[in-house]
Amino acid sequence: MTHTAIARTSLMLLCLFQGLGTLLIDLGRTHATNPDWLRHARYHVVWQAISTALLSLIELALLLVPGRDPDGQFYLAAVLASIPMLGFFGAFATRRLFGSALSDPNGIPAVRIVVSGSEQWIDLNLFAEVVAFTLLLAIIALFRY
Repeated sequence: MTHTAIARTSLMLLCLFQGLGTLLIDLGRTHATNPDWLRHARYHVVWQAISTALLSLIELALLLVPGRDPDGQFYLAAVLASIPMLGFFGAFATRRLFGSALSDPNGIPAVRIVVSGSEQWIDLNLFAEVVAFTLLLAIIALFRY
């Protein structure tokens, strides 16, 4: 298998996971069906989840359907995959401006780790987005190799 084939397959898996993972998490009990969330907030999370899933379908089509410019299709799929991640980082960077938080008390809790005797809390949303974006950059680098 060539490095471009590995990169294409890896990007397909990332896109698939991004679309399905968003639906599974955001349409579950900690988000869209959480009775403690405001109804309008639940509407927005469903909107975001469906938009991300639809983007993922477009990305997968770009990677699976043969076209005139397979390299261009790869890069377009990668750019589209980055949009929800960049949106997350934009919301993260501006969260204090609109009084938001990364997690909810009745949502998915942060993970506690102890490093050199110091207690640290890792938000799973932030961790997942950093890992996914790092993987996306690595996949692009592999494709360009």
